[in-house]
Amino acid sequence: MPVTRVPRNIRQRLHFKTLNLFMDAFIQNNRLDSVSQVMGYHPDYLRIFLSTQHFLLREDGPLSYDYRHYIAIMAAARHHCTYLLELHEQDFLRHSGDPEWLKGLDHAPRKLRDLSEINKLLAHQPWLITKEHMLKLLKSPEPWSLSELMHAIILLTHFHSLCSFVFGCGISSEVDSQGGHTYLESVLTSTAPTSLSTSSSTSPGSSGAITTTITTTGATTMATNGATGNGFADVNSNGNCQVNGDESDVCVKALMEKMRQVQEAPAGILSAEERIKQFNMEGKSTAEIAVPNFKQPASKSEIMKYVQDSGFAYTDFATRKCTEVSTFCACDYSWEDHGFSLANRLYTDIGNYLDDKYSTAANMTYYTMGDLREVDTSSFRRAIWNYIHIMYGICHDDYDYSELNQLLEINLKAYIKTLTCYPERLKKKDFDGVMKGFQHSEKVHVNLMLMEARQQAELLYALRALNSYLT
Repeated sequence: MPVTRVPRNIRQRLHFKTLNLFMDAFIQNNRLDSVSQVMGYHPDYLRIFLSTQHFLLREDGPLSYDYRHYIAIMAAARHHCTYLLELHEQDFLRHSGDPEWLKGLDHAPRKLRDLSEINKLLAHQPWLITKEHMLKLLKSPEPWSLSELMHAIILLTHFHSLCSFVFGCGISSEVDSQGGHTYLESVLTSTAPTSLSTSSSTSPGSSGAITTTITTTGATTMATNGATGNGFADVNSNGNCQVNGDESDVCVKALMEKMRQVQEAPAGILSAEERIKQFNMEGKSTAEIAVPNFKQPASKSEIMKYVQDSGFAYTDFATRKCTEVSTFCACDYSWEDHGFSLANRLYTDIGNYLDDKYSTAANMTYYTMGDLREVDTSSFRRAIWNYIHIMYGICHDDYDYSELNQLLEINLKAYIKTLTCYPERLKKKDFDGVMKGFQHSEKVHVNLMLMEARQQAELLYALRALNSYLT
């Protein structure tokens, strides 16, 4: 397994579909990267993700291959994601990219430099994007075509959201990247596999599991969710599960009971105004949730050379200064009814790929939660997706926002907010402190939903602005 927050001693028994996907990924990319390995918990999703990313980066499209990878670099740099940045610097050079461009954004063509503003807004405050931003790019001295701009926007949103997944799963450098290492077998057999405070090794996996371990010196090590043990848990007054000793399934059972209550509750008839009021109240509550502070590393030139206006960051939508920006009502502009068709019109077939990816991440279920079986998790999945959209000011008028406080405890909300809006700030303790009793594949699924809901939110604002320009 790659270096992630998923414990090394938790080994996947690879499904035949997963093995085939891993082989396909290796053939396509000359590597089996850590992101694909972690996504291997969910082969149905991995298949669609790999197909989409291959379509964006490898297949015929409006943008040249060097532009595609440089845009990926620009997107990763906004969140200080060295993992993705290094990968795409390598791919940029493999596709005959000009090494001079890697000296920084100032050395890139003006056409790419012009993209910096929309990159910044999409990554941090997409609600500020207007048709004027599109007009500026389409009518500049080195103009973008509509299809090129659509391709670029989707690349930016893809890699912004992928940063969230990379940080959420604790994925570190590939073995052939700067700082990437593997441990020798002698180290594997002599180091205790349960050490979590430093980069530790693991015992060889069982038959059918991945046994190669990739690690980075000083990297954040993986967490354990204590699948076994004799400890106990209770629920405090805030609805947070308090754990003493090893994990138990009490937290999962408490959440399961809340889901049952939500699903069995009679459907309330709320007016549009009442739902907007609920939405605004939840937005203000979200704004009060603290996130970890972030200190930029002392050596940051390899990242910051690709970033303009480095101080620009996420601000809570509910407390935004620009009051002219109103709530984005999904009933007025949605992916299904509007965005899908526009994306497909400007960049043939991309809407189909994205739609498959969104629906798979949101609807995928094994009817399990922790050690429990036959569990309907639909309300929990829907709560996570819509909570992410709250942070971007997107209101779904068919959703009862009162469900959020029943299903999402405060530390999970803080985790979602950090990973969605400030992924580079996430710490190992934040990962450890949420979703008590969940299996690691389930935590990965939550991170997948977070990634896709974030991309969809960014993309909706960009597509609405493009649509406004076209009409």
